[in-house]
Amino acid sequence: MLKHFIGLQWKSFFRSASFKTEIWFKILMALGALWFILVFSSMGLGAYVLIEKSGLGDPLRVVNRFMIYYLAFDLVFRYMLQKMPVTNIKPLLYLPMSKTKVVNFSLGKTVISFFNLAHAFFFIPFSIVLLVEGYPPVQVIGWHLALMALFYCNNFLNVMVNNQNSIFYLLAALFIVAGASQYYQWFDITIYTQPIFDFFYDMPWTAVIPWIILAGMYYGAFSYFKKHMYLDGGLAKKQTEAKTENLEWLDRFGNLGTFLKNDIKLIKRNKRSRTAVIMGFFFIFYGLLFFTSAIEVYDGPFWKIFAGIFVTGGFLFSFGQYVPSWDSSYYPLMMSQNIKYREYLSSKWYLVIIATIISTILATFYLYFGWEAYAAVLVGGIYNIGINSYLVLWGGAYVKTPIELTSNKKAFGDKQAFNAKTLLLTLPKLVLPIIIYAIGHFLISPTAGYIFVAVFGLLGFAFKEKVFTMIEGIYKKEKYKTLQAYKQK
Repeated sequence: MLKHFIGLQWKSFFRSASFKTEIWFKILMALGALWFILVFSSMGLGAYVLIEKSGLGDPLRVVNRFMIYYLAFDLVFRYMLQKMPVTNIKPLLYLPMSKTKVVNFSLGKTVISFFNLAHAFFFIPFSIVLLVEGYPPVQVIGWHLALMALFYCNNFLNVMVNNQNSIFYLLAALFIVAGASQYYQWFDITIYTQPIFDFFYDMPWTAVIPWIILAGMYYGAFSYFKKHMYLDGGLAKKQTEAKTENLEWLDRFGNLGTFLKNDIKLIKRNKRSRTAVIMGFFFIFYGLLFFTSAIEVYDGPFWKIFAGIFVTGGFLFSFGQYVPSWDSSYYPLMMSQNIKYREYLSSKWYLVIIATIISTILATFYLYFGWEAYAAVLVGGIYNIGINSYLVLWGGAYVKTPIELTSNKKAFGDKQAFNAKTLLLTLPKLVLPIIIYAIGHFLISPTAGYIFVAVFGLLGFAFKEKVFTMIEGIYKKEKYKTLQAYKQK
C-alpha cells in the first residue's frame, strides 16, 4: 500500500501543469537544503568551542538555557512555512482502501520533512563533540533523544493547530513578551525552563517522557484526521452568515469603483487576504534591522535603499504579486463577462498605490534615526509607486496559482510563483534602485543618489498608459493558460 501511495504522489508530480516550474524549484530547494545542512553542521561542530571561549559556562547548560526559545522559534517557523499533510482523498474514499493507511501515510510524510531532519544536523555534531570532550555517553544520548522527540512534538502540534490562528498568535505573543522581558531583565523564563532540559541530561531515563508525549500527539492527530475523513463533513464548505456592504462612495468611479469594492470586500472577509494586509503592516518595521545598526553587515547606504523598498512595499509585494490569483475562484466567470482588462488591472494598481502611500506615511517614525533613513523610505515609496507597482502586475500574469481565500495555506510563498520570468522581473524591483542610487552616490553625493531613485520613480507616471497597454496585452496572451491552471487544485 505504501508503494501505491508513493506511486500516486510521483504521478501527481510529473503530470502537474507546473511540472517544469516544480522541477527547477525542487533543484533550487535541494541546493538550499545542502547549504542549510552545511551551516547547521558547522554550527554544531563549532558551538561548543565558541560558548566555552565566550566564558558563558558549561556549553551544554548554556544550550539548555536557551532551548525554550529554539523550540518556540521552530514552532513559529513551521507554522509559517511547513506544508501540512495533504493527500487528495476524494478519489480514494470510495475505493476499498483503509482510512487508517491513508491517514498514516499523510502523517508519515511530515515525519521525514526537512523541518524535522534539519535539527539533527546541528545536534548530532554537537552531541559528538560532547562525547569527545568527555561527557558521559549515556547521559548525552538520553538528552539528545529527548530533544529529538520534542522537535517531533512541535511537528504534530503544528499539524493540529495549523488552522487555529488565535492559538498561534497567542503562543507567538507569549514568547515575544518572554524574550523582551528577559532582554530588559524584567523576567527570565529560562530560570524555570532550563531545569527541564538539564533533567533530561542528569537523568537520561527521563528521555522516555517526551517520547510518550510524542506518541500521544501522533495518536491525537491520527484520530482527528481519521474522524474528519469523509466528504459530507470534513470536505464540506463552511456556511457563514452573509453580511452586505454597499460602499456607495466608490460608485462615482464607475466600473473602476466596482472592482475596488470587490477588492475591499475580499480583504475584509477572507483570512488569506487579511494576512497579506498584516504582512504589509509588519514590513514597515523591517527597516529597524538596517537603520538601527543592529546588524553590522546591513550598516551601509545601499542597504538603506533596499530597506526603503521593503518598508513601503510590504502590501505591494504580498498582494500585488498574486494578481489575478486573488480572483481565481471566480476568474472563469469574470472572463466570460464583458470586462475590460484595463479597468480590472487599474483597480488593483490603485489599491497597491494607496497601501504604499499609507505605509510611507506610517513609516515617518524613521525620522528618529536621521533624515537619511526617512529619505531612503520616501524614495523607496516613490520607486514602488512609479516602477514596482507595474512590475508586480506584470509578474502576476505568470503566477498561475489558485488561492484558497479561507486558508493561510502558502501565505508566505508558493512554488508556482517561482519561474524564470518572475525571477527576471525581481531584478528591477530590488537591484535596479540600488544601482541607480550607486550611480548618484559615487558620481555626485548620497543626496544625489536619493534624488536619482526618486526621479526614476516619478518617470514611471509619464509612461503609465504605454506600460498598462503592454501589461494588458500580456494578460490577454496568458488568459487561457491561467484559466487552465486555475482548474488544478
